[in-house]
Amino acid sequence: MRIVAGKHRGRVLAQFKGFDVRPTSDRVKESLFQILTPRLAGARVLDLFCGSGALGLEALSRGAKEAVFNDASASSAAICKKNLAALRERGIVQISDWRACLMRAAGQFDLIFCDPPYAMDVAGDVLALIAQRRLLAAGGLVVWESEREEEAPAPWRVADRRSYGRTKIAMFCKEEP
Repeated sequence: MRIVAGKHRGRVLAQFKGFDVRPTSDRVKESLFQILTPRLAGARVLDLFCGSGALGLEALSRGAKEAVFNDASASSAAICKKNLAALRERGIVQISDWRACLMRAAGQFDLIFCDPPYAMDVAGDVLALIAQRRLLAAGGLVVWESEREEEAPAPWRVADRRSYGRTKIAMFCKEEP
């Protein structure tokens, strides 16, 4: 697993060992960030289920101004911190479940990455809390990675949808009133 492009292009990231984790492949990251690149300059990013921090770190490498990383696992947070230090990047790393993170979040984000374990079926709940707390900036996107086609509950709509084998990406934006 590596940084695909930007100022840290090619840098290898520390990652988990074993078969219980499913990092976003470099191919999926490259395709996803080609779509997101115009949105990254100066962006504020939340990597809600961060794992190693690969998505938030890719965003920082490509020009995001600030990244908040969150995971329920202390070992994930430790690997994310290790990757931040290796890249000499700054970011806020939190250890909490997604609900506590969103309840505590301050300000708005331009991009919110959601890559929960595939067994978790929380898209509707996460999107509802993001909308309720008004955590997404105008014109922002929630980028959801899953193995199923996620639907857009009100007040959301799917701005873009991509499929990369087993991996499905849905980009949600707020429905305009």
